[in-house]
Amino acid sequence: MDETHDFKSLQDQLQAALIATTRTTGQISAEDLGFHRSFNPEVGTALDEQSERVLALASALLKSAASISDLRAPTLEDADDVENNWRSVVDVVDSLLEKSDTCLDEYTGVIKRKDTTAVEPSTQIPSRSKKQAGNTYRNQNLVKPQLAFDVKPDNSDESPWKPLLTSKPHATVSLEDSLPTFTNDFGQIQHRHPYEAEILQLQYPESMYQKSEPIPYLPFETTSATFIDTEEGVLEMLEELKAASEIAIDLEHHDTRSYVGLVSLMQISTREKDWIVDTLKPWRQNLQVLNEVFADPKIIKVFHGAFMDITWLQRDLGLYVVGLFDTHHASRTLGYAGGSLAFLLKKFINFDADKQYQMADWRIRPLPEEMFFYARADTHFLLYIFDNMRNELIDRSNPEIPDENRIETTLQKSKETSLQRYERQVYNVESGKGPGGWYTQLLKTPSLLDKEQFAVFRAVHEWRDKIARIDDDSPAYVMAQHTVLSIAKNLPMDMVALLRLAHPVSHGVKSRAGELLDIIKQARTQGKDGPSMMDILRPETAGVEASTRTKAPSPVSGPVATPKTLVAVMDEGDLRSNNSTFWGGAFGSSVWDAPNTTQTKNDNLRLAVPLPPLSSEIFGTPQGFAEQAEVAKETPLPPSPPPRQETKTDEPFILKRGSKRKSEIISDAEEGNRNSEFDISLDVEEDSKAAAKLQRRAEKKAKKAAKKAAEAEEGAAAEMDVDEDEGDDDDNEVFDYSKAESVLHGKKDGEKGGKRKNKPFDPYVKSMDAPKGMRRLQTERAGKSHTFKS
Repeated sequence: MDETHDFKSLQDQLQAALIATTRTTGQISAEDLGFHRSFNPEVGTALDEQSERVLALASALLKSAASISDLRAPTLEDADDVENNWRSVVDVVDSLLEKSDTCLDEYTGVIKRKDTTAVEPSTQIPSRSKKQAGNTYRNQNLVKPQLAFDVKPDNSDESPWKPLLTSKPHATVSLEDSLPTFTNDFGQIQHRHPYEAEILQLQYPESMYQKSEPIPYLPFETTSATFIDTEEGVLEMLEELKAASEIAIDLEHHDTRSYVGLVSLMQISTREKDWIVDTLKPWRQNLQVLNEVFADPKIIKVFHGAFMDITWLQRDLGLYVVGLFDTHHASRTLGYAGGSLAFLLKKFINFDADKQYQMADWRIRPLPEEMFFYARADTHFLLYIFDNMRNELIDRSNPEIPDENRIETTLQKSKETSLQRYERQVYNVESGKGPGGWYTQLLKTPSLLDKEQFAVFRAVHEWRDKIARIDDDSPAYVMAQHTVLSIAKNLPMDMVALLRLAHPVSHGVKSRAGELLDIIKQARTQGKDGPSMMDILRPETAGVEASTRTKAPSPVSGPVATPKTLVAVMDEGDLRSNNSTFWGGAFGSSVWDAPNTTQTKNDNLRLAVPLPPLSSEIFGTPQGFAEQAEVAKETPLPPSPPPRQETKTDEPFILKRGSKRKSEIISDAEEGNRNSEFDISLDVEEDSKAAAKLQRRAEKKAKKAAKKAAEAEEGAAAEMDVDEDEGDDDDNEVFDYSKAESVLHGKKDGEKGGKRKNKPFDPYVKSMDAPKGMRRLQTERAGKSHTFKS
């Protein structure tokens, strides 16, 4: 009873203290702390002291909570650390709440206490199954390892990047002779690939073209990988790699807190052993000794998706790959449903790869157990997958047909991948083209920017790249792409608006917010007379459109106030291009795009091109047709006759008048054709058809006359439409209003002359007997159903 009372009193005290703290925090945050700091310096000092105390308490609580779980407690040194590590804080709190919930369920008997028995080894990542576990190790606030490198990165260097090689093992061309310069697509001078000649002349070993039984991989659970973080360990590993005929390689890369990126880890596996090499050591460029294996054409290097790995190895470690086999190209050549490493692991190994650590921060040292497990799995099974895919490529290859020689296609694509070169990122301010330029983002922008917005967009994009180079951070870390576009659209003119748009605010932006605001204001002022967005996207028409706009007089004098919108209003000239983006100028303007108003319109001409007379000699000798075609081109067209003026004659009013009869239309066309000088008829049977039509027309007229005579004898009062299908409406008699019956006081059927009138023609009478369609479905309405109505 006393224990319950003591717990109840402790709970009340804690709850009251938490409520008071929460209220005080809310009141403080509602005040203008910046004003109070400037008004009274003692307030600023007190706030800083309390902030440090609260951060220290929060760090201690997080460490205490993380000590009973498998999570790593984040270190909170300042307010920015809280925002950067907020996900880690949430993970720690969630794990604490989950454990509390489990303990309460065990105490109340809802679940049984879990026995702490030995767990059998598994091929899955141990100790963590939550989806948020991989996010725990993302974007850690660590000291940048590049600051301790023997050769530190220089992001301001714009000279041509030269390979880091100091020697060239397995060379057929010397190192000096293999590094000539050339100009790339962006106008930059670059060095050639130092192993270009060796890769192009490469002959893969005979074992690559011969089927063999796949060599089983060693059990994953009973073996371990060796972590290499010393130069001595690298040399010991090198001696073992030289004895292998195939090796598997993979890299882990970090590109958030570095401008060009960092190779953080390298995994290498043979049939018997796995190594994980720390590539963030100060002596990392001494790893060039591995070129004795990497450049050896007798040793097959198996990668998966090596497109970026090849350039990263060149840039950071000075390593070049000769004898590459890319399993990604093999999966595409074989037509697999998936091309990822996870797909291949599931297909050949039945191993579920946990890719939540793919985007983790691989700079973390010491490496957590989960990330070590993930890194090792990328290469441990890769050689066994290579054996199976090589055999399948050989089985499905036909050496006699180049397109069906799948093994050779895969090897050729692997060669092309190994010929990739690293090029230095040079920022072009004017054109925006090249790696990291603003031109690519401008093409992906779905909205149009006016001149001021476009000038601000270019200025902010250039400023972001400059700050990223100075701080050695990626441009996306300094400011996201969508943030640059948002600032350009809204054009903030004060600090509050700028920081609101730049959220989340990085340290580089926060510490230079005033500088960025001045750049925005200056760019907006200069952009009024600068180029427009469409002038950059269509430079070939910029000069013509600019001159056209200057010559066009303004219909309204004086300034006109226009409402400010986020999307610029462009004229038709900006939105419409004379050339197709896809087809270019392959097709000329059509008659509906650019109507020709210089030619006089002549409706009587059925064909306005004077063709040469067609004869058997023309089709027998192609030269004759060409010669007569040349004569036809020089023959000028005769002037078209002036249009006929139709004179209207007085004609009696007819109540019911149908369209022209087909016979009359034909006769009118024939008359028009007689007047036309260029009547070209290619149908040789036209004369006989015309005679047959005239004969049928005469027979129809005779039949109609006989029918009318018979109706007159019977005394029919109503006029019948005898031949409605053939459009015979021109034979109706003129309606006489003086003899017409009254419409308002008309007689019913059978009253006049004791004879019942025939029913009027109903075109829908046959459809009355047709089957009806399905009734409209009764849809269920929201709320209570009709079934439950009382």
